[in-house]
Amino acid sequence: MDLLAQARIKGVQSEFVDALGKLRVTDPVALKTILDALPEKRVYRFVSGPVVVRALANPRTELVTTGTAPLRWKVTGNGNLIAQGETREPVLAWPAALPLGYHRLTLTDAAGVTEEVPMIVAPERAFGGDFDRGWLLAVQLYSVRSNRNWGIGDFTDLAGLVRLAKQLGADGVGLNPLHVLFDDQPSDCSPYSPNSRLFLNPLYIDVEAIPEFSADLIPDAAATAARLREGDRVPYADMAALKWLGLRAAFDSFLTKASGVRRNQFDAFRAARAPLLSRFACFEVLRHRFNAPWWEWPPEWQQPDETKCAELRSGRAKRDVEFVEFVQWTADAQLQAAKELAVELGMRVGLYLDVAVGVQSNGFDAWNEQMAISRHLAVGAPPDVLNTVGQDWGLAGFNAGGLEAQSFVPFADMLAASMRHAGAIRLDHVLGLKRLYLVPRGFKPDNGAYVEMPFEALLGAVARESAAHKCIVIGEDLGTVPEGFRETMQDFGIWSYLVMMFERDNAGRFRNSDYYRPNALVTLNTHDLSTYAGWRSFSDLKMKRSLGLDPGENEQARWDALGMLDEILGQNGIHANDVYSVLAFLSRTPSRLLAVSLEDLLGVIDQPNIPGTIDEHPNWRQRLPVALDKIAAKIDLAALKAATRERSLPGGS
Repeated sequence: MDLLAQARIKGVQSEFVDALGKLRVTDPVALKTILDALPEKRVYRFVSGPVVVRALANPRTELVTTGTAPLRWKVTGNGNLIAQGETREPVLAWPAALPLGYHRLTLTDAAGVTEEVPMIVAPERAFGGDFDRGWLLAVQLYSVRSNRNWGIGDFTDLAGLVRLAKQLGADGVGLNPLHVLFDDQPSDCSPYSPNSRLFLNPLYIDVEAIPEFSADLIPDAAATAARLREGDRVPYADMAALKWLGLRAAFDSFLTKASGVRRNQFDAFRAARAPLLSRFACFEVLRHRFNAPWWEWPPEWQQPDETKCAELRSGRAKRDVEFVEFVQWTADAQLQAAKELAVELGMRVGLYLDVAVGVQSNGFDAWNEQMAISRHLAVGAPPDVLNTVGQDWGLAGFNAGGLEAQSFVPFADMLAASMRHAGAIRLDHVLGLKRLYLVPRGFKPDNGAYVEMPFEALLGAVARESAAHKCIVIGEDLGTVPEGFRETMQDFGIWSYLVMMFERDNAGRFRNSDYYRPNALVTLNTHDLSTYAGWRSFSDLKMKRSLGLDPGENEQARWDALGMLDEILGQNGIHANDVYSVLAFLSRTPSRLLAVSLEDLLGVIDQPNIPGTIDEHPNWRQRLPVALDKIAAKIDLAALKAATRERSLPGGS
């Protein structure tokens, strides 16, 4: 079979017109690399692809053919027969009350031709929330200062943020991704480049809140922590060294001093999160043992093996495996406590968590799901006006064939882990549910190709997990998307993500408030954009030029933008242009959630992250200018309350 025929079967688009209007044709060698990295993709006879049944009235699935009639069908799940029947028409009429979940559909015609198809039974729509409009306080958790943390914002600080948000009238707190990174590479701190999206970053644990920890276990911890709290940037290496020392001491104490209740809770957590947790713990032990990417490990460990992992857990590495599980249990419990506090305070969202678009190829998820995630392909973007050579984000993503073969369970597991303690999540680069631009390792990003994803099936999985966890899902759909994409996304109940700085017409004028969609989260900016103070002061333009980056606009364009901002505010009867004035405008939009950046409320000038830089700018390292207990005093509470009064939670002070 030639390359183009293989590409058609695997949904690889090797020719496309980029944003610059140029026809891009993937190099044949690069195309072959992409095709070789993708698993086989089934071509179905009776249906067009994975079957998605939504809980509508009289749900039906159109057939490509019935073969030799009648066509018999049966739905199974977890080895059990769920439903069965037959049809002579080119349609399957489903019985009422099919159980929600991930099943297999077997189709057999009268001639004995049989095929098995992945099937998702999903609610009609994702969970939509039970409120009209509200707002969230958006924070980079690592940036939080307090007089007790160990040099990085932690889950106890998060509880303080929840109380602050309640005081301000917010419905929750929005956070940067909390995914686990690599414990032996603390300086690689981008929350969007995770080891795994299934587990939490232990550096956010408050060690002193662990019941078995006591100050005498690390006599100089208090003095060291005080030193680590100094300065404007998170000292990741030194902070991580102290925190891992504390976590190990807490674990050792747990082994000898834990109560029976605590031990039972630990065992229950391990059982509930099995087998993924035990497999992750084994992976971490092996990663430290071999000190190399998993594809360079001894052959018997290059793929997950339950028998081998059981031997590891019962051998000399038993305590090391349990330590990883203990750390994840602790992180989960502390995050859960913050969620429960938000519920107790009556917040209608609670925690709003960000989900990265992919994972590091040498991390756990890529090792654990080698069929559904290819380490040889990186998610990126083709050339455009701002990135004329394209982008390679260095992250491995899911692929269609591998997900279909496993009935989309790996994707569902990732969603469930992200929604576990969240009232809302944001899916970064949600366009990736429909197609991903993949760059083969060793090639430049302008030599990638678009690869189709099973859009409807992935939306069905999102809706199913969202409803199961009562978690709103926001899709980061910035920029140009294919025709009908947003409409389909909204039909499944997934909200849009609207950034005021981008909501402008062809002449650069800001859109009026009635332009914004109701089922959406609206915000002034993002962590990848200038803060409001930085934007008004032109500091972002100066910073990017100093780094050798094209800021995308000149001073005159910025002056024009400032004038157009005044114009849209004035049209809405707002005659000032401070951050509270902009928030008053955004608060009037019909969009059901508004995210307000804490950096903007505190007048921070420098943005958390500048895309296109690694060490040139202190990305993901900058601290807030004031400690948590001083934030309320630095905010104009009256102005904020006035700006957000149309959507504020009652009961704030």
